[in-house]
Amino acid sequence: MGITTVSTIAELKALSAQLLAAAPGPAGHGGGTLGLVPTMGALHRGHAELARAAVAENAVVVASVFVNPLQFGDPVDLERYPRTTEADLAVLDAAGVDIMFAPPVEEMYPGGEPAVRVTAGRLGELYEGASRPGHFDGALTVVAKLLHAGRPDTGLAPADPAGRQSYRAYFGQKDAQQLALVRRMVADLNFPVDIVPVPIVRDSDGLALSSRNRFLSDGERDAALVLSRALRLLRRRADAHEPLDIPSAEELVHMTPGVELDYLEVVDPGTLAARAENCQDTPFTGQALALIAARVGPVRLIDNVTLG
Repeated sequence: MGITTVSTIAELKALSAQLLAAAPGPAGHGGGTLGLVPTMGALHRGHAELARAAVAENAVVVASVFVNPLQFGDPVDLERYPRTTEADLAVLDAAGVDIMFAPPVEEMYPGGEPAVRVTAGRLGELYEGASRPGHFDGALTVVAKLLHAGRPDTGLAPADPAGRQSYRAYFGQKDAQQLALVRRMVADLNFPVDIVPVPIVRDSDGLALSSRNRFLSDGERDAALVLSRALRLLRRRADAHEPLDIPSAEELVHMTPGVELDYLEVVDPGTLAARAENCQDTPFTGQALALIAARVGPVRLIDNVTLG
């Protein structure tokens, strides 16, 4: 059976429950488990990897394709965001996804923009949030709605003996701050879903895959490689238990024509609090996350790497 496209929450819940009821296998080993892959479309190999990870672990997999207007501060950016529905459908079908949920804006926000939203709080004001005010409030609001919409009313198995939920949502590690915030929302608001991180997918030269890469010229794409080079510099120093020397990594970016650094921060992976210790003057120990954001020509790109 190939992929089926639905556009309403009612259709999604009914079809996923039907597919779960027919799914083979014991609970906890695929049968009775559902995976959700939230996306904004314009899918690439990184999204395909998310879908494949979900397909490998669940009896039924839903991928949403919805360009969320709440995440865009500039109407021009919203209009410019690529819509590639037919190509997205082909990517998801090839990955083995069962249902593509492609709702219109009116289905997700039937009364217009919601008066009540999920707030990202203090964590949503840092890093990406400082450059894009309100972005994470919009992202968490739509993720909350998608998590509710994707969960069928019947058919899910109980949690396994280890306490793992039979409803799982898959997010890429490239959007590290978003992943951290979604995890906090799920924990703080008691959502009955497991959040599953999937590693960053890169091109052979190290550039992290992004839907925005299509807007780079050849020269800009070459310049964008400095983001991953700066992160690799920090990782080499961390692996060698040397001081990280963040200024040298920043200088590498500043010296690249056409690239304007927004931030390069080393933070705690769980709390996103800045890691001042073991970074500059003493050997690096422990674990951390290096976050980078820069504008390359007209395109703003982000990347990150785990240290330690």
